[in-house]
Amino acid sequence: MNSQYLTNNVLPDEPGVYFFKQGTRILYIGKATSLRSRVRSYFSNDLISTRGSRIVDMVTKADSLDFEVTDSVLEALIAEANLIKKHQPFYNAREKDDKSYNYVVITKEDFLRVLLVRGRELEMQTAGSGNLTYKIKHTFGPFPEGASLREGLRIIRKIFPYRDRCEPASGKSCFNYQIGLCPGVCNGVISKQEYKKRIQHIVHFFEGNKKKIYKTLEADMMREAALQHFEKAEEIKRTLRSLQHIHDVSLLKRDFDNGENADIPKARIEAYDIAHTSGMSAVGVMVVVQGSIVEKKSYRKFIIRGEKGNSDSDNLREVLQRRLAHTEWQLPDIFVVDGGAIQKNVFEKVLKDVAGGVSVVSVVKDSHHKPKAILGDAHIIGKYKKEILLANSESHRFALSFHRKRRDIVRQ
Repeated sequence: MNSQYLTNNVLPDEPGVYFFKQGTRILYIGKATSLRSRVRSYFSNDLISTRGSRIVDMVTKADSLDFEVTDSVLEALIAEANLIKKHQPFYNAREKDDKSYNYVVITKEDFLRVLLVRGRELEMQTAGSGNLTYKIKHTFGPFPEGASLREGLRIIRKIFPYRDRCEPASGKSCFNYQIGLCPGVCNGVISKQEYKKRIQHIVHFFEGNKKKIYKTLEADMMREAALQHFEKAEEIKRTLRSLQHIHDVSLLKRDFDNGENADIPKARIEAYDIAHTSGMSAVGVMVVVQGSIVEKKSYRKFIIRGEKGNSDSDNLREVLQRRLAHTEWQLPDIFVVDGGAIQKNVFEKVLKDVAGGVSVVSVVKDSHHKPKAILGDAHIIGKYKKEILLANSESHRFALSFHRKRRDIVRQ
C-alpha cells in the first residue's frame, strides 16, 4: 500500500472508524480518536513490537484504506462494534474469541434494563444452560474493549438515564435516581410509556441512528412547548444539547494513554469557559491538562462578581485577572479560551504585562457547539491540537456542571 497517502494530511484529524482492505475485502476495522494519528501509527518502525506480527501481516497485505468520520469517540466505539459484527474481518479476530467480549443487552420486560453481559453468558443462555434470569430484547456487540464500553455506557446514561437493578414501583428511590442516573422507575416518577421511549433512544444510539433521536426529541420539545409544558420542553432541550456535544473526555484520555498521541512533548495547558442562564448565576472555570492527562486537583471555580448581563468577554477578563492574582499557581505553556478572536484578544491584553510569553489559542464552535477552528499560533496548534481540544471540552463540561449547582443554590 502507498503509505504516503495514509501518513499525509489527507486523513482527517477527527474521530471515526477505518478499514484496511485488500481489493474489496475488508481485512481489519478499527476506531480512532484521530484517524490521521491512528492510521499513521501502523507505519511506524516499531509496529511489530507494539502491535504484533498478525497486524504487520495485515498491513503488508492491505492495498487500500477507507474511513468514516463520527461526531465523537463514543460513536466511533459503537460504529466499530457494529461494523465488525457486519463484516467479520479476519484480522479483528484475537487470541480470545467473542465469548470473552462484552455485549450490551436490553431486557424484555415492562421496565427494560440496560446491562453489560459477557459473550460466554449469552452463548450459554442460547444453549439453554445459562443462568440469566431475564429475557433479552436487544443485543449490541461484541465490543472488544470492556473498559471503554463501560465508560461509554456511563456517558450514555448521563444523557438517557435508565434502570439496571432497581425494582419498579418499589416506593423507594434507588441510589442511581438520587444521582440522576435512574429516571424514577423505582418510585413511579416516570410512566411505562415515557420510559419505553427513552430506551428506544438508546437503541437508536447503539444502532448508529442519532438523526432519528434528534427528530423525535425535537418533535417532543415542540409539542410540550405548544402545550405550555415549558419545564418539560426545557428538559428535552437539555437532552438535545447533551447529545449534540457528547463529553467523552474519558474516552479521549484512554486513546491518549494507548499511545495515539506519543513522541509529542508534554505541555501544561489551562482552559477557560463561562456558563450562565441569560446572564444569571454566571460562573467561570479553569481546568488543567498536563501532557494528555487532566489534572483535576488543579481545577478552579469562579463565581462571577461583575454586573449581571456582562458579556462573556467581560466575565472571562474577570476570571483571568483573578486567576493571575494567584502568583503561587504555576503558569501554563498554553492558555485555551472558548470563543473566537474577541475572546482570544481579551486574554492576550490581560496577559501582556504579566505573562506575555505564554501562547493563547481560542476554540471556535459551530451552531451545534462543536469545534470548527482553533485560532492562534499554527505551530502550537499543530503540535498540541488534541490536548487543546481535550482541555476545551473538559472546561465546557466543568463549567456547565458548576453552573447547574450554582443555579440550584440560588433558586433555593
